Amino acid sequence: MRLTLRSAFVAAALRAAVPIVLTTIISPGRADNAVVNVSIDNFTFNPQRLTVKAGTTVTWTNKDDIPHALAAVGKQFKSKALDTDEKYSFTFTTSGTYQYFCSLHPHMTGTIVVEAATGGDAAR
Repeated sequence: MRLTLRSAFVAAALRAAVPIVLTTIISPGRADNAVVNVSIDNFTFNPQRLTVKAGTTVTWTNKDDIPHALAAVGKQFKSKALDTDEKYSFTFTTSGTYQYFCSLHPHMTGTIVVEAATGGDAAR
């Protein structure tokens, strides 16, 4: 009886787990259309350094009480001044390292590292 009960439990656990495992194998990542958030708070970008897959959209949200504006060092993107709770989004399609700063407060800096979109998780 004990073996039968254990076998039933194991079988039920496997039935529940198999669809999850198969879904993970069939669709391993969200390299396309992934969205990652960066918070602007207390004069910092959080996270300050972010690694994503190509095709990921990064959305910055200003949580400070004063405006901030984003500008890429290589001029790939630039936002308008963002008031409290305003957002700016940019989709990174090309691999590389993108350094950026607040054009209103240049001591605020951040980095986005974009990897080729070849499976795996969309963002780390």
